[in-house]
Amino acid sequence: MLEDHDQAATVDLPLPRTTPDGPWPEGYPSGFAVVDVETTGLASHDRIVSAAVYRLTARGDVEDHWYSPVNPQRDPGPTWIHGLTTEMLRDAPLFAEIADELAERLADRVLVAHNAVFDWTMLAREFARAERTPPTRQRLCTIRLAKELALPLPNHRLETLVGHFGVEQRRAHHALDDARVLAEAFRPSLHQAADRRLPLPLHACLPITEWSQAPAAERRQRVGAAGAWRGWRPSRRRPACPYPNPGRYQAGGRLIQGMRVAFSGDTSIDRDLLEDQAVEAGLHVATSVSALTSLLVTNAPDAATSKVAKARAVGTPVMDEAAFTHLLRDVAPAEDPAQGV
Repeated sequence: MLEDHDQAATVDLPLPRTTPDGPWPEGYPSGFAVVDVETTGLASHDRIVSAAVYRLTARGDVEDHWYSPVNPQRDPGPTWIHGLTTEMLRDAPLFAEIADELAERLADRVLVAHNAVFDWTMLAREFARAERTPPTRQRLCTIRLAKELALPLPNHRLETLVGHFGVEQRRAHHALDDARVLAEAFRPSLHQAADRRLPLPLHACLPITEWSQAPAAERRQRVGAAGAWRGWRPSRRRPACPYPNPGRYQAGGRLIQGMRVAFSGDTSIDRDLLEDQAVEAGLHVATSVSALTSLLVTNAPDAATSKVAKARAVGTPVMDEAAFTHLLRDVAPAEDPAQGV
């Protein structure tokens, strides 16, 4: 199981220097790599079926782009989403065969993605399987950046963000087109942040240092140096969820508004921000696990915590943070907006 114990990096922004193109914060990164991956699923044993990278300059201008399908060496999963079939991927390169070229495109750049923890997690696992270390040291999530900029968005889906900036999407869930539209939306976001001299929400990318192909052992792998558990956290009073609880999450399905979601252990995204995203999507954030809990989100499903033990005892589904944040992009609406439980 991947555990991502990183913290937001601090970006010091000195007084701007004047260039022919105008002032630019000196503390900002020197380049970016906008990434999108399509996968066979959301679990730790799932594989990448396609990957795309748009390399950008420090100011967000496109330098070049790259795309490759990837043979996952297994069923491609939701072909109705990414459109890639077993036949289409049969002669595609294995991830190990594109790892060096992909690494070269990521080197010395900040990885940018929409729900970056998911794309980074999938890439880190694939690099580990290929016995390589990815060169990426930092990532930036465009969901987090949109929140920092307080963009007036009704939700944080990719199509909503790019639509806000007037970017036309041609092939949703195609890695190359998703990376293209995100690159086009990231540039004005970056410029808004620079104009306001906002620190960019950068997070460290810690590679997987050990790997086992066995799914059971996968759940026990750690990312880099282990971080400490946060332990007790003061509860935050939130407004009551306006939707009824539709029941437990069904594997392979969508999250549904009103679902009761509990969290256990450390998260790569600040816990309060992660819970805020869940609430904004129409989910009920629960402080404990019971038979009514729809889902437990944890990066350590084998940890001896009371929430994990309770989830196992009552049959509550368990999911890691990367898969959960990916599902947050498309939460199904509740059937009845009546007051929930």
